[in-house]
Order: sequence, then structure tokens, then C-alpha cells
Amino acid sequence: MSPKHHKVRVGISIGDFNGIGPEIIMKSLKDKTITDFFTPVIFGSGKLFTFQKNIFKLNLNFNYINEASQAQGGKLNMVNLVKDNVNVELGTPTEESTKMAIDSLEAATEALMKGDIDVLVTAPINKDEMVKMGFKHAGHTGYFEEKFSKKGLMFLVTEELKVAVSTHHIPIAKVAENISKEKIKKQIRILNQTLIEDFCIQKPKIAVLGLNPHSGDGGVIGNEEIEIIGPAIQELSDNGILAFGPFPADSFFQPSKYKNFDAVLAMYHDQGLAPFKTLAYEEGVNYTAGLPFIRTSPDHGVAYDIAGKNIADEQSFTEAIFTAIKIFKNRSEYNDLMSNRLQPRKMAADNGIDEDLPEDTEG
Repeated sequence: MSPKHHKVRVGISIGDFNGIGPEIIMKSLKDKTITDFFTPVIFGSGKLFTFQKNIFKLNLNFNYINEASQAQGGKLNMVNLVKDNVNVELGTPTEESTKMAIDSLEAATEALMKGDIDVLVTAPINKDEMVKMGFKHAGHTGYFEEKFSKKGLMFLVTEELKVAVSTHHIPIAKVAENISKEKIKKQIRILNQTLIEDFCIQKPKIAVLGLNPHSGDGGVIGNEEIEIIGPAIQELSDNGILAFGPFPADSFFQPSKYKNFDAVLAMYHDQGLAPFKTLAYEEGVNYTAGLPFIRTSPDHGVAYDIAGKNIADEQSFTEAIFTAIKIFKNRSEYNDLMSNRLQPRKMAADNGIDEDLPEDTEG
């Protein structure tokens, strides 16, 4: 069955189970009709989820399987990674919860790369605790870049606002040294392509923010805009990509400005995420653009302070699921379209016909 017509298999990694991960996962799947829209495949522990569903008084039944390829449509599938009892200490990261977060992520990623699931939605992790246990990355983005051997772009999205960040989880003191003209050009190209392929925007308009206050004030407060960011934008504009800026970040996120663009490239994490999370509270989705596979997550963290209190809002996680499904279908349709366009051209070339010439050409 073609990707456009089969129910998308949504893999879910559980994050740190002492945070709100299992709660928002189960709340997102609590509607009995949810499996009419997609096939969930959770990478976790049956005993853990049974314990937590009782805490949150959720009536869910899981189909326990040994690997993702055994997932069945119409059921809440659980790849049962840990069959023993699990010690739950809600609100506190533990070695056990951190190890399961790593195991869940790795098992889900392997299933994604094997084609046993179509997309992956990741629940929040505790980066510090995972690094202490040998995890080599300061977040999901770097992990997937290494796994897929391709650079990705952290991209926060809603229907109305889409913000990417040039530098991810690095100290603010290292931001300037981690931007370059070539890097920004590559990121704008990734952004442009993902808007076309994954969000069906034919001619994306991309706003690029400056690094310094007031975009450097003509060099008074820094030269990065003059020497790096501006030239990158100009070169891409000269080649047909609709990139604009650099804009001062402090005044950009007004509806009268940001709504004129399809996406924004910020220079560093908080420059983009602070306004995004303010404007898109509870509905924002984190999407890793530019990778061969589709991965989304909610735009919040583990929230230990409310873990176990049955007050976590699942809206961002639910949005992450349906955003992943929408991107998967958009990308599949785009690939079909491009394949159909290229096939006649290949046939024409094989027959010695130049498609770019009109049928009647005077010599």
C-alpha cells in the first residue's frame, strides 16, 4: 500500500519516565478512535505504563509486541523493552529512568531506519542525566545527525509561526564563533527545501535575524551582520531563494512583521525559542528538518515539578504526532510528484529528445 493510503505507523520514545513523558503519551492516545488515524508504536515497558495509567485513571489497553514489525493496526502497540518491574520515582531522575530513556530512543531510531515505523515522536529527555550515562549528545538533534550522517536543523513549528535556529545547545559565549556564511547558506537552503517538501509552500519567504542588538547598528555593535549574515542572504537571493534580512530580533516578533514570512532563521537557541514558546504556548512542535527521516517532539521539557499530579497538558505532544503524520504525507506526495515529473524527462532523453525545445524549431 502506498504511503498516501496506509495508516502511518507512529513510533514513540518515552523519554524520562519520572517526568511527564508517559502521562502526555497516554493522554494523547486516550481517545478510543485514535487508531482510526494512525498506528501507535510505543517503545517502553508494559508494567511501567500499566502502573502509570492507573495513577492517571486512564482506560487504555496495550498490544504487547517484541519488535515494531509486529505492530497491528487498530491497536495501541507497545514494544516491551523491559519486562521486569520498574522503580518509579515521579519527579526525580534516576539511573533506571535515564537508561530506559536511552534504550527507548535507540530502539525507536533503529525501527525508523529499518522502515518498521514511518515517523518518530520523542517524549522529553533529561539531557544532563543522559550525558552522565555516556550519551554523547546535548539533545535529540545531534543524536539524529550522527545516526543519519546528515546535518539537521532545529525547527519549531505551528500553523502560523515557524522558527529555526542556526546554533542549538551551545553556550552563548560560543555562538558567534559557530556561525559562518557557508553554514547559514546551508541552513537557509535546508529551510527552503523543507518548507517546499514538508509544508507544501511553493515559494517560501524566509526571514533571517541578526546576531547582535539592532542587527549590529551598521557595525557599531558588531560586524557579523555585515561580514557573515548579510552576504549569505544576498548570495542566496541572487540564486532565487527568497531570503530577507538580517532583521533586529528585539522587534521582529510582532504579528505585523513575522506573519509576512513563512519561516524565520534565528542565530541562537533562546533568540528563536523564547518568542516562539511565548507566542505558541502549548501548541508548538519541535521538528528536526533536513533529515531523511521524520522526527518531531513537543516543545517542552520533562517537567519534574508536575510529574504524577495529573495536570500535564498533552496538547503539544498531540500536535507533534499529527504534525509528523502530515509531514510524512506531504513528503510522500512531493516525492511522487517529482518522480512523475522526472520520468517523462528520462524517457525523452533516452529517445534523444530535448524537452526544453518547442516541438517546431526553425533552424
